[in-house]
Amino acid sequence: MQVKEAVSAAKTYIADLFSGEGARNVGLEEVEFDPAAGVWCITVGFSRPSDDDPAIDSPLAAVLRGRQFKKTYKVVRISNDKGDVLSVKNREVPE
Repeated sequence: MQVKEAVSAAKTYIADLFSGEGARNVGLEEVEFDPAAGVWCITVGFSRPSDDDPAIDSPLAAVLRGRQFKKTYKVVRISNDKGDVLSVKNREVPE
């Protein structure tokens, strides 16, 4: 698997997995290949409505109110051989 294929697979997977939560602005942040494990570690960032603000009930409502969503980062681990997504984990970014 080439790097562009791994990135595309990770972004598509995140967009689909979090589509019900209003994920948008899905984009590449970091790429790393672990040759010993044969695994791509792709960090994907995206925006979504905050779970802690019940006043925001949709992405459109948030935009109309001028709300900027915090960015969420996920590390998607993908098998180099089969292209299977092995895991999705949070990537904490210091503020």
